[in-house]
Amino acid sequence: MGHTAALADVKRPDDKVIDCYCTNTSGDRVELGERICLFVDGKAFMAQCQMSLNVPMWRKLEDGCLAAQSMSEPADWPVL
Repeated sequence: MGHTAALADVKRPDDKVIDCYCTNTSGDRVELGERICLFVDGKAFMAQCQMSLNVPMWRKLEDGCLAAQSMSEPADWPVL
């Protein structure tokens, strides 16, 4: 199955698509449009991987996370 260009695809001058995605705090790949719970400065919030000026970034959607209610922030998670 070939790559289907999305509206958010970034292309080089030779029209080759640059693979854009976000990473979570463990360094795992998160696809554009996916939503996850992030911990920053001791606070949990839902965020979505989006594009901004041809750069993948996390956009905060709402405070708190359903899964975060029973979890505490691991001390080794980096601040994003």
